Amino acid sequence: MPIYPVATTEELPAGTYKIIQINGSSIGLYNVKGEYFAVSNYCPHQGAELCKGIVCGTTLDSEVYEFIYGRDQEILRCPWHGWEFDLKTGKSLFSDKVRVRSYPVSVENGQISISVGK
Repeated sequence: MPIYPVATTEELPAGTYKIIQINGSSIGLYNVKGEYFAVSNYCPHQGAELCKGIVCGTTLDSEVYEFIYGRDQEILRCPWHGWEFDLKTGKSLFSDKVRVRSYPVSVENGQISISVGK
C-alpha cells in the first residue's frame, strides 16, 4: 500500500485535525490525545462531508437514569444527521454493519504519513 507524507506533528497538535486529498479521496487526519487517526471524509449514510462534523465523546453503558460521559475527543459526529463514528476504528456507534473507512497512520521523525490503497 502506498504511503503518503501528509503533515508534521507540529502542524497537528492534540485536539486538531486537517482534511487532505490523496488520489481523489478526501481524508480527515486527527490528533486524538497525541495519537493520530485517519478516516474518510464521506459519511456512508448520505455522503455528507463527515469530517466537518464535531469531535466529541459519548455516553457509556450505565444504569437506568445514570448518564456517564466518556471517550472524549474519540467520536466523530456527522454534521447532517448525527451518525457517530469511532475515530480510532471507523466503526459506527449504532450498528456493527456500518463503518467509515479508516486508514493506517504512521509517525516517524515528526512526519505523519497515511497508507492509502485500493
